[in-house]
Amino acid sequence: MSTPRRRRSHLTGITVYPRGKTWAYRVDVEAHPLTGKRRRENRGGFASEGEAWSEAIKAKTALAAGIHVKASRRTVRSFVGEWLVSIEHSVKPSTYVNYVDYLDAYVFPSIDDRRLQDVTVTVLNALYRHLLENGRCKPNTNALMYRHWQTYTSDERPMTARELAKASGQGLHAAKAAIRRYRAGRVPRDLGDGLSPKTVRNVQNMLHKAFATAVAWHYIESNPAEHVSKPRLRRRRPATWNEEQLGRFLDVASKDRFRALWVLVATTGMRRSELAGVERDLVDLDAGALTIEPTRVVVDGKPLDEDGKTDSGRRTISLDAYTVSVLREHLAMVDEERKAWGHSYPSHRKVFCFEDGRLLHPDTITRRFNRLVDRAGLPRITLHGVRHSYATIAMDNGINPKILSERIGHSSVGFTMQTYVQRSEGRDKDAAAMLARLIINLPSNPET
Repeated sequence: MSTPRRRRSHLTGITVYPRGKTWAYRVDVEAHPLTGKRRRENRGGFASEGEAWSEAIKAKTALAAGIHVKASRRTVRSFVGEWLVSIEHSVKPSTYVNYVDYLDAYVFPSIDDRRLQDVTVTVLNALYRHLLENGRCKPNTNALMYRHWQTYTSDERPMTARELAKASGQGLHAAKAAIRRYRAGRVPRDLGDGLSPKTVRNVQNMLHKAFATAVAWHYIESNPAEHVSKPRLRRRRPATWNEEQLGRFLDVASKDRFRALWVLVATTGMRRSELAGVERDLVDLDAGALTIEPTRVVVDGKPLDEDGKTDSGRRTISLDAYTVSVLREHLAMVDEERKAWGHSYPSHRKVFCFEDGRLLHPDTITRRFNRLVDRAGLPRITLHGVRHSYATIAMDNGINPKILSERIGHSSVGFTMQTYVQRSEGRDKDAAAMLARLIINLPSNPET
């Protein structure tokens, strides 16, 4: 008895046929106009004939348009490896390293072996929810040291730095710095098990760019990161100082080796990376101008020199006479130190460095700033809070928002007003009284 022939449904360029208990299709289109190669797509595993037909028509349309995505078992890790190679020389080194760290710490542990074409909006939403709730993988060493210090320190016998280093598994230098912080009342906060919304947003933005490339390479049909749920970012304006407090800080910092750096951040609102990256060739003291271009950032705990943050971040600003005089004294000191150290002095053009020419680590700037704040007895703010203080003081004293935005290196005035300037906190009383008189027809003098 002969075996019955399998039924095949045929349309020009499309053949749909049963294969075992499922259905499959074959699609043929005209040869590629450039290479002359035949273009064909075979795919099976469909539950019904109708489903096979539907997918076959889609495949033929895409093939004819040159946008067809072939079925592939390519994994997320495999694709991301290709993507990283393609972008390595088109992004900043710090951005590239951050991407690698995000992938290794937050993405690969969950979806590295998953097929790229199986990643959906649902999959990514589940990933981001996991990161928000349980994504923290690096131990909070500061909190760990603080717990040891609390447990073993008493009024009779405080814990030594050597004991803390041994108990926590950290270096002696880190233990000494930690004890200074704790004695000054700077205690670590509980970070919880999840990542901050800002970090999760960073991961989302990275994957959005990666999957957009996958679409462009015809690895996937659409970008699954396009419609994910994004965690809400709470805008927290940091605490700031007023003019008097900023002046008190500079008085205390006047004896510090980096006095010029503290004056510069107070009178310009420069970022930490910009302060650490200032180069001598870009300081024109005679003209009272400073060009802010190179920056010194921290990547994986190590300092890295690179160009400015953005095009708007690379700028030339005017310096006041006092700042110029302080910088002049600082550079004269650096010149004397360079002469004293002779050939052993490093050949760099950075303005801020140690006596022997060693470059200043950005984290060192933060640590020295915190110690000076504690010494001055001022309300604790972050170094970035000085930048906010500068912007707020400038606005309260009538500086043109456009000029301020350009001085602190923002791309738009709106961003400056929304993000960096504190609320008026009662300074709008005159405006309130004037508008009330206009609207309600109140007398100019409320006592009359």
